[in-house]
Amino acid sequence: MKELEIDIETKSDRDIKKCGVYAYADSPHFAVTLFSVSVDGGAVQLYDLTAGDVIPDEILNALVDESIIKHAFNVQFERVCLSKYLQVHYPEIFSGYSINEDTVHDYLNPRSWQCTMIHARYLGLPSSLAQVGEVLKLQQQKMSEGKALIKFFCVPYDYENGVPLFHNPADYPEKWELFKKYNVRDVEAELEIDNRLSKYPVHDRIWEEFYLDQEINDRGIAVDMEFVEAALILDGQAKAKLSADMRRLTGIENPNSVYQLLDWLKKQGYASDTLDKAKVKEMLKTVKDPVKSVLEIRQQLSKSSVKKYTAMQKAVCFDHRARGMFSFYGANRTGRFSGKIIQLQNLPQNHIPDLTEARNTVKYGYYDEVEMFYDDVPDTLSQLIRTAFVPRKGYKFVVADFSAIEARVIAWLAKEQWRMDVFRDGGDIYCASASHMFGVHVEKHGVNAHLRQKGKVAELACGYGGSVGAMKAMGGSEMGLSDVELKQIVDDWRAASPHIVDLWWSVDRAVKKAVKEKTTTATHGIRFIYEKGFLFIELPSSRRLAYVKPKIGENKFGGESVYYRGIGANKKWDWLESYGPKFVENIVQAIARDLLFYAMQTLSHCFIVAHVHDEIIIEADKRLSVAAVCEQMARTPAWAKGLLLNADGYECEYYKKD
Repeated sequence: MKELEIDIETKSDRDIKKCGVYAYADSPHFAVTLFSVSVDGGAVQLYDLTAGDVIPDEILNALVDESIIKHAFNVQFERVCLSKYLQVHYPEIFSGYSINEDTVHDYLNPRSWQCTMIHARYLGLPSSLAQVGEVLKLQQQKMSEGKALIKFFCVPYDYENGVPLFHNPADYPEKWELFKKYNVRDVEAELEIDNRLSKYPVHDRIWEEFYLDQEINDRGIAVDMEFVEAALILDGQAKAKLSADMRRLTGIENPNSVYQLLDWLKKQGYASDTLDKAKVKEMLKTVKDPVKSVLEIRQQLSKSSVKKYTAMQKAVCFDHRARGMFSFYGANRTGRFSGKIIQLQNLPQNHIPDLTEARNTVKYGYYDEVEMFYDDVPDTLSQLIRTAFVPRKGYKFVVADFSAIEARVIAWLAKEQWRMDVFRDGGDIYCASASHMFGVHVEKHGVNAHLRQKGKVAELACGYGGSVGAMKAMGGSEMGLSDVELKQIVDDWRAASPHIVDLWWSVDRAVKKAVKEKTTTATHGIRFIYEKGFLFIELPSSRRLAYVKPKIGENKFGGESVYYRGIGANKKWDWLESYGPKFVENIVQAIARDLLFYAMQTLSHCFIVAHVHDEIIIEADKRLSVAAVCEQMARTPAWAKGLLLNADGYECEYYKKD
């Protein structure tokens, strides 16, 4: 026995979409109901655990044998659920794995598990088993009835005295037989996918990264639930008070109804067809009371970020740690992570001067006290969301992130020497960019300081071919400049960075040549390889980005663009367009991702509990210094010779944005 292909069905009273697999399996009402397995690619065997079937000893032992590779689609689900199953039913053979000297995890070691979903993502394919089956035109497609059967058998249909009630398979034999076929079919589909994708294996280095990702997900990050519960109570009180104020000012019945409020605004002489954030912000510049007060209340009531407290409440396990927050290769165009459940990647920033005092006022104070000191209660709660994440007692957080990582990478790739010099000398890239654009010396808080903001907006907007639209999106419209003036800034930026502009179009030519001639090309240390219906972009790290079925087509301007198959904004498999600057964006962000992983692996002896964009969060004892972590992060891998890295950091007793 060398390999297993596994698919299981389970039940729990917790909503896995809202709480994640760790909290889902942590429920006392969790159970594994069906277990289907193929040994070394053989016929699928199903074990109905609800009917008294027993999984054979050789299979059970294989689950804990780290020399036997276990495959599944979204393997984290099977690994975590089977960890819980073995702990409860076979504690004599289960053993967690050690992360460091004082921590043993209650989960099966991820190092003997390989994920078919990650393999699909690695090749630019979708993240769902059904979509991958459709794209690959499998003979064994995922059964469409599965979704309804999962809802019927795996989700409670009611509760009695707080106890969830599930449909008994014995009462619905026909449906249960179909569900068993569905379970077997999934394994058959996964086997076929593994076979198809085996022509393009995932590099061992990527699996090593995946194992580190799984370890971080297994650790989780501690949540101060006392603070969270207090914040939720205050949020409820704030919403009730604001809703009452809205009713008093407008007379409308439902303060949350967009249609009722739009109708009221129309009667006040302010007709609008939307109440999105941008529109409300625009209207507040000119309206007067009572409309101004009503719109301000609207802003407070629609503060969706405070819902993250509810997400925390649902996601924590018995030890008050939230797990499974990070999705490996979630952005398969670059290989970067995506966030799940609480979504640490889009937490609100904090600008309150004394966070500790504000945090304690929320945690131990009363609503009137919070309102008196901070006025806007929802906004205060929003700013304090980060602070709900805390280290273990006696530990601290060490937080460090790369400084201007994408700007450094693109300067290094393009060999834009003046930019490299700025980073080498510890300068401010926004000031330096403005100086080159406008031909005058710019200092952050000194001479020509007003030009720094233009340099910043240009840096954020122009690096990947952006023009006036990108300038506006990055804040250019708030500078009071006309489209002509914004276009001039774009032209000035490009004139100041000719090597970056050359990088865009060199990549554009190399990609198109590779696709047209089905060959291999190279530029700026990047290889572009056409191979059996794929375009692979090989990065300096040797990792490859994959684009499915690339072809040359005509764009809306009548010129040539590269088109490939991928998941678009509509979350459907579709034709997507790209060209030089967009490919450069993918390449730069992918290299930044590789640098983050290199740093994480360098620091893997530390207790990394989270990472947000280019930032690493470590739960550390008092001995670990910020300087040591930043020094490690600034180390450059051998494949990035000449790239200048820098990291800034701080330590804290709760997570925050320094």
